[in-house]
Amino acid sequence: MDIKETIAKTKYCDSLTRYSRRKTIPVQIGDVVIGGDNPIVVQSMTTKDTMDTEGSIEECIRMIKSGCELIRITAPSIKEAENLRHIKAGLAERGYHVPLVADIHFTPNAAEIAARIVEKVRINPGNYADKKKFEEIEYTDESYQAELERIRERFLPLVKICKEHGTAMRIGTNHGSLSDRIMSRYGDTPLGMVESALEFLRICEEEHYHDIVISMKSSNTQVMVQAYRLLVQKLDEGGFQPYPLHLGVTEAGDGEDGRVKSAVGIGTLLEDGLGDTVRVSLTEDPEFEAPVAKALIDRYALRPGHEAISPISDYPLNPYEYEKRESMEVYNVGGTNVPRVITDISRVENITEKELKNVGHFYLPELDKWKMNDVGCDFVYSGKHPISFMLPNGLKEIIDVAQWTALEDHHHKFPAFTLAELEAAEDLHQALNFLKLKDTEVEKAIPVLKGRNDVVIILHSDNKHNMPALRRAYIALINAEIRLPVVTEAGYKEQDADQTMLYAATDLGGLLIDGLGDGVMLGLEEKAAPDRDALMETIKLHNSVSFGVLQAARTRMSKTEYISCPSCGRTLFDLQETTAMIRKRTDHLKGVKIGIMGCIVNGPGEMADADYGYVGSGKGKITLYKGKEVVKRAVPSEQAVDELINIIREDGQWIEPEAVE
Repeated sequence: MDIKETIAKTKYCDSLTRYSRRKTIPVQIGDVVIGGDNPIVVQSMTTKDTMDTEGSIEECIRMIKSGCELIRITAPSIKEAENLRHIKAGLAERGYHVPLVADIHFTPNAAEIAARIVEKVRINPGNYADKKKFEEIEYTDESYQAELERIRERFLPLVKICKEHGTAMRIGTNHGSLSDRIMSRYGDTPLGMVESALEFLRICEEEHYHDIVISMKSSNTQVMVQAYRLLVQKLDEGGFQPYPLHLGVTEAGDGEDGRVKSAVGIGTLLEDGLGDTVRVSLTEDPEFEAPVAKALIDRYALRPGHEAISPISDYPLNPYEYEKRESMEVYNVGGTNVPRVITDISRVENITEKELKNVGHFYLPELDKWKMNDVGCDFVYSGKHPISFMLPNGLKEIIDVAQWTALEDHHHKFPAFTLAELEAAEDLHQALNFLKLKDTEVEKAIPVLKGRNDVVIILHSDNKHNMPALRRAYIALINAEIRLPVVTEAGYKEQDADQTMLYAATDLGGLLIDGLGDGVMLGLEEKAAPDRDALMETIKLHNSVSFGVLQAARTRMSKTEYISCPSCGRTLFDLQETTAMIRKRTDHLKGVKIGIMGCIVNGPGEMADADYGYVGSGKGKITLYKGKEVVKRAVPSEQAVDELINIIREDGQWIEPEAVE
């Protein structure tokens, strides 16, 4: 591949190896500016009924105090759009002038009213001028053009109102709500998502209206990242203005899973300098979203000036389509195996059977047997402290080579080498050896690794521009035709649990999104001597986050996935309570994806690729789905979880939960 082809493939960012934020046009939204040279803006969305004026005002104030700089409020009909005036006035009376964004689905008349009141409107091109019926339609070029003219006629009044009133707009494509027209023409693809936005963007540009921010949201992080990259490439290719980007993962869920999933999608794009405003969508109270978004954004304040990374002149990856790096199978790593989890316990001396519960393996002394849960790791790295007891069959141990060589029994135990140790080694395991390799050593290691079939690389970097440094190392291995499996290691010094989740999800998840990595490992960095209990809690967190990152990147499904929306004024039931209830009953269903949507706007389309869906369809009424097909309508909410489980059972996907002692 020549340099022109490489540039064409990576036009979505300024550089694959040097941190550089994409330059966009600035878009004024009240007193806030998105894009240009301005800091990345944190935003969130209210959950109160928009007609609850006082409740909405109080919620907005809590959000502002948590760090929210832009607030979105749903306007599903004309009355809610009109009430935005009272919410805005009530906030001003209390001294708060944060810009407001009206969130619009299906209702152009509400958008046209809201655009005269608030600083920004968000429209979804999938349902602004269309009603989704999941129909496949045959189009000729002429009939498709006629559809575009129909859209123009429906959309043009809003553009003119926004232009007249100085109101900004977000054209927000959602993967799960692409119109039947787009689905019929482009399929369920990142290209379809991009074209959905570009149809509306062309109308805006014809009217010389440029106060626009664009988003490409999906609950599938691979699709989301590919769509944003492709959008930037298409904007450049089509001669459009470089519009700012709003980043977000839809229906990320709650707790650790929601944070990890959000970081995999959002963090991957931030690493390459994409993104001008961020919303983290959690099924939690909205004031908990802004601190997570801020933690993701703040990481890049010190990113410029990082240690230089060699440029990539020959880029073998397609950034717009997932394809796993081809690797050979070494023992049970690489090849067609799922990515492996290595959990670092190397700072723990004399670990006990009981303490292995922190890595998902449970010893039952009364039965004298082991059990493993859904986050039972594949390997533990014990370093210089070999485990003294026999491990369960599902768990293997990695030991530094000096200690490994001294052992008499090598059953389930494998050596770890530095590069210098491997070059000088005379005693290796006949099937599996681990090489701890820094990104800066890869070029030197390539001659040593040529022709080997007994090594798994554990790759890490000390560069603060971590993910791109590791990606550069992977590219060097690919271009040198080294097909040995690679496990990506990340390690972080003094920081809290939330930062570990977010940073690991970004650094490890970003590589997995591009098909890079046969496993993950979170290293135990040296810290100020924590007590043993605190150390075990860190190990438990690292193990859980490792599995969470693999699941969020869609590369290893080890637990139930909940695609739950973050709630808003359209929601017809208590999303947090319902999600917790469904999770309690179903969290043992490994690999099953359950969508939990507060209203029909977010279902069934927004559930994207969920296996089953639970969607509010009226007061106290739930519609249940299998895939995107309705199975039961108007189910009373008090019966709906039982009915959902019956559907899963009838579909042959139900298993009875088994208690772990």
